[in-house]
Amino acid sequence: MKVEIILDNKKQFLDLLLLADEQEDMIDKYLDRGDMFALYDGDLKSLCVVTREDDGIYELKNIATYEKYQGQGYGRQLVKFIFEYYKGKCKTMLVGTGDSPLTIQFYKNCGFVMSHYIRNFFIDNYDHPIFECGKQLIDQVYLKKDFP
Repeated sequence: MKVEIILDNKKQFLDLLLLADEQEDMIDKYLDRGDMFALYDGDLKSLCVVTREDDGIYELKNIATYEKYQGQGYGRQLVKFIFEYYKGKCKTMLVGTGDSPLTIQFYKNCGFVMSHYIRNFFIDNYDHPIFECGKQLIDQVYLKKDFP
């Protein structure tokens, strides 16, 4: 298993990015300014994008694993890698997600804790309703991981 930093042609991974953020113009808001990491185990399994939001504040903007590889630990390994990668320069790693129990539990299992909500985020920022696990997403839930 290896993780590569993707510097160029990030849009080639659009199919995978759209699994985690299903509207391309929303991805465009952070893709160019973010660091992209791709996890390979033979072939591509998972990727993520991390942005610098302020001094010592970074945000995990997109993490996606191909559906046939979900539940096999690839996402968690990628999160573990980015925690190590940003060690020393990151005081707080944020992640914003939908109010879905499965997704929130994934981030909690990776060491994140609840931070705050952005009310009506999915209603105000997406051109169509977003559903996860049969539930329409309305508010964005932010979790954080603080580093010593």
